[in-house]
Amino acid sequence: MSKKAVLVYFPFKLAEKADSGSKLRPLEMLKAFREWGAEENVEIIELNGTSEERAARFSSLKAEGKLDTLWFCYAENQTIPIWLTDPGHKPKKPFIDAQVFKFLKQRNVPMGIFYRDVYWKFDDLYPLKGLKKKVMQAVYRREEKFYEKYASAIFLPSSAMGKYVSINQPKVPLPPGGKVTDNIGVEKTFSHHGIYVGGIANDDYGLPLLLESLENYPADKMKPRLTVVCREAEYMKLPDSQKQRLQNLGVELKHISGSELTMLYRDMDYAYIPRLKSEYNNFSVPVKLVEYLSNGLPVVATDCDAQQEFIESGHYGLVSDDKRDDFIKAIETVAEQCDTYRTNIADTFLEKHSWLARVRSVKKTLVGES
Repeated sequence: MSKKAVLVYFPFKLAEKADSGSKLRPLEMLKAFREWGAEENVEIIELNGTSEERAARFSSLKAEGKLDTLWFCYAENQTIPIWLTDPGHKPKKPFIDAQVFKFLKQRNVPMGIFYRDVYWKFDDLYPLKGLKKKVMQAVYRREEKFYEKYASAIFLPSSAMGKYVSINQPKVPLPPGGKVTDNIGVEKTFSHHGIYVGGIANDDYGLPLLLESLENYPADKMKPRLTVVCREAEYMKLPDSQKQRLQNLGVELKHISGSELTMLYRDMDYAYIPRLKSEYNNFSVPVKLVEYLSNGLPVVATDCDAQQEFIESGHYGLVSDDKRDDFIKAIETVAEQCDTYRTNIADTFLEKHSWLARVRSVKKTLVGES
């Protein structure tokens, strides 16, 4: 009997430096598929690169008979339409994706496509203007119909995003996954030290809410400490009044990433995601959420729908509305129950939310438990 095979199709060149969530996700999913394939004795066939590279490899795989025993296919899109992913957005082989998808459909190979974002549907987020905007939005709508024609299921960052996606196929949440680190389950003495990692240039990220909450924290309670990790260029552009607030609160500022940040997480008790509630924030899932949890940190977050669902699914932290007094209460509660949340993270987070768990969810959606 032939060995089962799964096609992992990324219609773009994989990033050499994963400096954003959209670049990281394909690499992590590919790594998890390789691990799952080794566990289950399933061959993982990888097809990615520029349109020319994909076309050449597709022809080679067909000639070698490698695609004759496909079990299912997992694919992802980018934040730009599938036909424009080549350098300079000029496709050398514009029909290769249709050729691959048609090949799969003719052979009844179920395919799930991860649909990354719908920011182009929001006028306040999509930067293009005038005729160029109308043309691009028409191309995006065509892309939705393209996926509807060939996909068996559409994977999304959250279930809340489903109502914004005009693809008439089953929609399945597939949020970012967690990674194994040495920080989960580490014994700590609680010091009320929280961390915020992310943007500070836009109030929508919630830094002003966080600072206001700490400025008004009850004086008779143990005082919270805060470390902010951000880009140095963003900090330099902050108004002097905002810099003064950070200084008055004794906030420790760092501009680090990678292994340095992982080491810093070990010294923290919990983490913050204070994003303001909005239509877009309600369905987006911050990559930092799973990064915090991967490092064993309970999360104090606002009640944006998707992140609230994620946190409450495993009792991984506290959620409040995006108002000062409620956010203060959430910080107080995390201080009181931090060990309980850390235990919950250690017990279930990776089992439910690792990248490997995401691959298993893809398989179950497309071909069942068999």
